[in-house]
Order: sequence, then C-alpha cells, then structure tokens
Amino acid sequence: MKKILAMLLASIMVLSLAACGGNTTAPKAEQPDVKGEGVMTYAEYAAAAMDSEVVVETYVQAHQSWWDGKITCYTQDKDGAYFIYNMACTEEDAAKLTQGTKIKVTGYKSEWSGEVEIVDATFEIEEGSYIAPANDVTALLGSDDLIKHQNEFVSFKDLTVEAANDAGDAFMYNWDGSGTQGDDLYFNVSVNGNTYSFTVESYLCGKDTDVYKAVEGLSVGDKIDAEGFLYWYEGANPHITKITKK
Repeated sequence: MKKILAMLLASIMVLSLAACGGNTTAPKAEQPDVKGEGVMTYAEYAAAAMDSEVVVETYVQAHQSWWDGKITCYTQDKDGAYFIYNMACTEEDAAKLTQGTKIKVTGYKSEWSGEVEIVDATFEIEEGSYIAPANDVTALLGSDDLIKHQNEFVSFKDLTVEAANDAGDAFMYNWDGSGTQGDDLYFNVSVNGNTYSFTVESYLCGKDTDVYKAVEGLSVGDKIDAEGFLYWYEGANPHITKITKK
C-alpha cells in the first residue's frame, strides 16, 4: 500500500526506470568504501533519531515515476538500503538517475507504518556506480530478522501462489480488490507453511512491464521465484520487480 496522493494517476506518470525485470540491466561496479566529508555510514544512519537530518551517499537501484518535481527512489550501498520518498528532482535530473548512479542525499529520517525512509530530501549526483545483487531472504520470512534487510533488493525462492481473496483469484488490483488494471497488484505466496502478501507497485512497475503481466498470468498453485525491494507497511510488503515461473 502506498501513501494516497490524490493528484497522482499512474497512467499519466511519465518517467519510470526500466528495472522491473530485475536488477540485471548493467554490470555490477565496485563501490568505494570511503564516505565523503559529513556523510553518514549506514550504521550511523540506522542509529540516527527519527526526524533528524541525515546525509548519506547511496546508489540508485530503481525509482518510481517522476511527477511534479519529485521522485521516489530505492537506493542501496554495500552496507544497507535507503528508501527516499518524494525527493525534490527536476525532470531533466530524473532522467540521469539510472540504475547504479551514485547520489549524495540530504534529508530527514522518517517512519510511516513501519517503513523507515528519507523525506524532504535533495540530492547531488556523484562519481561512482554500484548495483546491488539480490539477497536471498526466503529463510527470514516470518522472522524478526527480516526487518534488518528493509528496503534492500532481495529474492525469494520456491514460492507457491495462494488465493488472494475468498473468490480464489490469484491476484487483486489494489489491496482490497477495488482497483482496475493499472493499479497496484497484490498477490499471496506461501513457503514452509506460511503465507505472505507481495505487491507490484504500479508507480514502479506499471501495467506494461513484464512483472505486471507475469502476475496477471499467475494461477493458484503456480511455483515461482521472485525479486524486488523489501518495502515495509505494517510488516513486510515487498515491491516485486521480477517473477520467474518454475
């Protein structure tokens, strides 16, 4: 589930990163360990108080559609991940935020329904590149340790598609089934006897992307692997960017 922005319509958002097939669009580049002056390590960021100003150097892994001078980015370095919500950005600069791009971000640490994020942010593009490999967190599903990987690019293996509603559908448009094609997709998967809810965030991966179409093609009982970003909303709510049917 996303923050409700009444003026936003996914169908008219104009700039999405073509990363919804997974984080494999560019070669992985080594990330330097040295932080710039005044820049926090991930450990310092994690320890910072809520509502305090934070300064981080991180690498864009994907972003939602640019709109009205703002962009929401999924970013990561080798130590952890940062979700940057509605960062100030021109349309011209949004086009530069390709996968792996290094940015210095200044903003405020915030929390919304369990999701830790950076808000009211500005950024500078810096030299450097890093693409995070998918971290397999299947074994952590349902555990207290899963939240330690919040916002990371992750993978889930050997999942079984379960019914998304009482009618037995394999997915729903919107969390309650009230939407139509083009809205977020919600679907349930099980592993080791437990069931979890996954999402295709339409502002990240719209109706014309491979992953959106793949979820629309699922049937209850299908065996799949999945990749995406470990977003949090009242618990784990992964934003899925790739589905592989087995």
